[in-house]
Amino acid sequence: MRILGIIPARYASSRFRGKPLALIAGKPLIQHVVERCQQAESLAEVIVATDDTRVWEVAEGFCRAEMTAPGHPSGTDRIAEVVQRHPCDAVVNIQGDEPLIAPAVIDAVAGALSQCAMSTAATRLTSPAELENPNTVKVVVNAAGHALYFSRRTIPYLREAATRSVDEQMAAFPFLKHLGIYGYRRDTLLRLVRAPVSPLEQAEKLEQLRALENGIPIAVVRVDYDSVGVDVPADVVRVERRLAGGREE
Repeated sequence: MRILGIIPARYASSRFRGKPLALIAGKPLIQHVVERCQQAESLAEVIVATDDTRVWEVAEGFCRAEMTAPGHPSGTDRIAEVVQRHPCDAVVNIQGDEPLIAPAVIDAVAGALSQCAMSTAATRLTSPAELENPNTVKVVVNAAGHALYFSRRTIPYLREAATRSVDEQMAAFPFLKHLGIYGYRRDTLLRLVRAPVSPLEQAEKLEQLRALENGIPIAVVRVDYDSVGVDVPADVVRVERRLAGGREE
């Protein structure tokens, strides 16, 4: 199976303009992400998909980079444009603001595509502050390891433990935190971007719900990894501290 790793990278981020080119320990953020992806054994090639020539020019120095249309509503649509130009069986969408992404996580998501049309990753939720944080997406899975639902709310609702402390609730059930990495078989991705925005996707503002509403199963691989993303300029310092301390995610 020929699997591409594609990293969507926008220059005009609302919270951090020019984020892909922000220097982290002397390298642009996007280079850190690319180098992690290049360590994954499952990817035939790593491609940066961008709508800005500044990002394209920098990324061309260490991988293939491709310009895409500026009006894409999501990173998924951006990678779909690139996939249409390349022969491949599947693709892994890696977030462009994850400079510490573990190659093993990429390989796990890619590996799940041999058995399922779409895949993603999740990890055990261990932070009480994240349990009720709507920016931390939760997922519940069935016995086969396929996603039942994703939500910004805490799921499942623990009826018998609802009045207990957050720590007690977390001890009572293994809540799963969704990680924003996706694998798609080629035809699944192209089908998905042609489908209209679904009601649940609109309600939760979570793209993956469009797949579930259209009957596309999503394999959820459980990994021992928690993302350290760069959302705002202050996060650069956090990542540099991780790198300086030698901690691998």
